[in-house]
Amino acid sequence: MGSLSGMLQRPVLAASALAIASVSADCYDKLRPCKSSEACSSLEQSNPSSSSSHPLEEINSKSWVSTVSVSKLAQLSFVTGICVPMPNARIPIPNSNANYSLVASSPVLLNSYQSANLAKSAKPAAYSYSILALPSDVLYRWHLPDPNAVDISGGSNCSMAKSRTVVVLLGWLGAKQKHLNRYAEWYTSRGFHVITFTFPMSEVLSYQVGGKAEKDVELLVNHLAEWLEEEHGKNLIFHTFSNTGWLTYGVILEKLRTKDSALTGRIKGCIVDSAPVAAPDPQVFASGFSAAFLKKNSVATKGSLSEPDTEVTVGTRTSIEVKPALTEVALLLVLEKLFGVVLSHPSINRRLSDVMNLLTSKQPPCPQLYIYSSADKVIPAGSVESFIEKQRKSGREVRSCNFISTPHVDHFRNDPRLYSSQLTQFLEDCVLTCCKSSSE
Repeated sequence: MGSLSGMLQRPVLAASALAIASVSADCYDKLRPCKSSEACSSLEQSNPSSSSSHPLEEINSKSWVSTVSVSKLAQLSFVTGICVPMPNARIPIPNSNANYSLVASSPVLLNSYQSANLAKSAKPAAYSYSILALPSDVLYRWHLPDPNAVDISGGSNCSMAKSRTVVVLLGWLGAKQKHLNRYAEWYTSRGFHVITFTFPMSEVLSYQVGGKAEKDVELLVNHLAEWLEEEHGKNLIFHTFSNTGWLTYGVILEKLRTKDSALTGRIKGCIVDSAPVAAPDPQVFASGFSAAFLKKNSVATKGSLSEPDTEVTVGTRTSIEVKPALTEVALLLVLEKLFGVVLSHPSINRRLSDVMNLLTSKQPPCPQLYIYSSADKVIPAGSVESFIEKQRKSGREVRSCNFISTPHVDHFRNDPRLYSSQLTQFLEDCVLTCCKSSSE
């Protein structure tokens, strides 16, 4: 078996037919999610041992992997220090023989980058991507910080520290760039650079060990490494979603270590949303693919509701679980049988085990934050809590928050206040320590 796609084709087509049939019959009304602020415990354990347009003249046949979200760049005081890849749209610069590759034709952007002298940025061609992709399907995007960013810790030193930090958002199975925009906006509004990375579903279904999916991750790693090596003091924060994002983080760590082990020391924090299950579990993979196929019609998107199907007591609270429709049960059974075979294949099992072992025992010594929910139908809360305990016993600085009633990778939308407060506190206390000391 060289490819996952051949094994998936027939059973997935049959299962998908069941899923499509369920759409009209099993649409649930969205009910108001219960707030979980009072149920969240944020625990820290330290180491026990201590708008006008400019005309475009030419758009080349090759598209750039990354695009840059821009707003009010003219006010960006530190823009002269930014070197970012630009899409391959050629725009003539007035009073110059040079052309610059820019994402948009705004005069504000044009003037800002002309003054930033980005023509001298290192190896821009290294970030080109050979496959023409639609804007919604690009592999990753680079988002610049908002120049009017809110300073969450105070002080100009803190603003500079954030402007020299890239937050890498690694999407869940089936996520698209638009799904990560709200998270990117949260970070850019606070002064951080952001990269949003997603895998097309087709790449996951056609996965081969060492194949295109892993080469795409390597493209991102090369980009990050070049950015880090441009000057001293640049850092990374990773924010992963579901097991797909978490496993992608593991592959990135592996490739960074191979390139230069010192680069992993530039990782200053890791936020894990709705993960992990640190074992090749067919049931988890089946639940993830079922949720990706059925989307809003999957029970995985429902969390805990207020009308009884099945009552489950969590701590001192009683939450209500929604049962999956019959067709979704059938789909889950088919997928679980399928992944029981796929994950037992020696090359795939060995590859997954290697990445999971690295994430379990060889993570960088940076603080970690785990955001999860007892109502998650894809990633069991018990698996997350077990992994957290192992990380603490190994001496890691770990924080966690159980949102109790929110569904898989949907905690921010259901309880934005709690989610935002958890991120803010984590960044202030664990990642931006220089900012905290400078403001005291």
